[in-house]
Amino acid sequence: MPLDLPCTIQPVILSGGSGTRLWPLSRAEHPKQLLALASGETLLQATARRAAGLPNVRPAIVVTGEEHRFLVRDQLAAADCAPECIYLEPEGRNTAPAIALAALHLAATSPDALMLVLPADHLIADTTAFAVAVAAAQPAASQGWLCTFGVSPSYPETGYGYIHVGAPLSSAPQVSQVNRFVEKPDLRLALQLIDEGGHLWNSGIFLFTARAFLNEMQEHRPDILVAATAAWQGRTKDMGFLRPQEDIFRTCANLSIDYAVMQVTSRAAVVAANFSWSDVGSWDAVWRAAPKDSSNNSVSGDVVLANTSNSYVRAEHRLVAVVGMDNVTVVETADAVLIMNKDSAQDIRTVVEQLRASGRNELIRQLRVHRPWGWYESTDRGDRFQVKRITVNPGKKLSLQMHHHRAEHWIVVSGTALVSIGGMTQILTENQSAFVPLGLKHQLENPGHIPLQLIEVQSGSYLGEDDIIRFED
Repeated sequence: MPLDLPCTIQPVILSGGSGTRLWPLSRAEHPKQLLALASGETLLQATARRAAGLPNVRPAIVVTGEEHRFLVRDQLAAADCAPECIYLEPEGRNTAPAIALAALHLAATSPDALMLVLPADHLIADTTAFAVAVAAAQPAASQGWLCTFGVSPSYPETGYGYIHVGAPLSSAPQVSQVNRFVEKPDLRLALQLIDEGGHLWNSGIFLFTARAFLNEMQEHRPDILVAATAAWQGRTKDMGFLRPQEDIFRTCANLSIDYAVMQVTSRAAVVAANFSWSDVGSWDAVWRAAPKDSSNNSVSGDVVLANTSNSYVRAEHRLVAVVGMDNVTVVETADAVLIMNKDSAQDIRTVVEQLRASGRNELIRQLRVHRPWGWYESTDRGDRFQVKRITVNPGKKLSLQMHHHRAEHWIVVSGTALVSIGGMTQILTENQSAFVPLGLKHQLENPGHIPLQLIEVQSGSYLGEDDIIRFED
């Protein structure tokens, strides 16, 4: 039976961050919220569907980064959850400025509508219990309380914040005041909080009106509100995306909503949610949420195990065999392999910092690079040559471009290609090819109804992606 939610719900989906704790699968250009970790859909798609399933709900406002805009848009379209709008942060400034953008957008039309703030990278399996929790928070949120959702801790997690629950609100008995927030504790303190009782994991999901949030920002962090407001007022629209004024937005303090508002306001309230929840913030968390075999292993991909238990093994591109191991995480991708003790999940930061310090590309992108028209993947590279697999989606085309240092050979594997080289246009089909000499303008298009797949062989003195002169984009 559908729940009767009397107020309009405006989901606000925050799809920022790089998810480095799930390296090597999660990269800066393809972070964890855009990955399918627990099912056939990505975490972003699951979040959007969960919000869209609520009664009296509007299309979501999405806030994401410039580099993820096309992936976010396309994934939401594939999930049949087209948003009301997508705001693009020129630089991630944490959750307080991002939520301020959405609140300013909503305040212009419906300041008393309820903003349901949802990080895009959370895993919540029970959508009914999620809807019940949202319904429970609505009376308090409508009265000006800033509501968060707390989850009963099932183990002493050190990667989550905790909420000490206070007295129930007289006007909304299913909602309690927040006594205090506890930042991510060490193991000793996490055990103590669980033993004491009355503490919940801080889910990072919020419900409040735009008016209430902006009032609290005005009181506690007017500097962020002033900068966010000026950036929002200077916004531009491009290809359906909304861009706040870049220079001004970058001046916003890099601060979370917890520090900016929730830990200092007298209007913080919490609902004890009755659903299992994870922010999938580590490989150990992925293992906890995944189905397991009789030896307590979770496997994904082409995996063979022998005498192995309590482990998470994921193979993306090739056979992975694990023998005689206990309590390990093994993640294989096309260009990197992670092997670690499962208890060391939080220590992956050390690896990430070493990769960042040495400028390693493996921290930034996968071998498969997604573009608005499809994707490409480097399969081989040597002195003066590179081989790529390219897929162009139906109806899409690459920019009209030219290279100064390389020539290209295109071989069509499947589909139909409309090829323009030096002003001459031709149609290529399966097993046909074309040669693009160095220095000639060229363009590739898929005019068909199925994906165009081809092999590109580059040859020349310099093969970097910056050797592209674009004439039309």
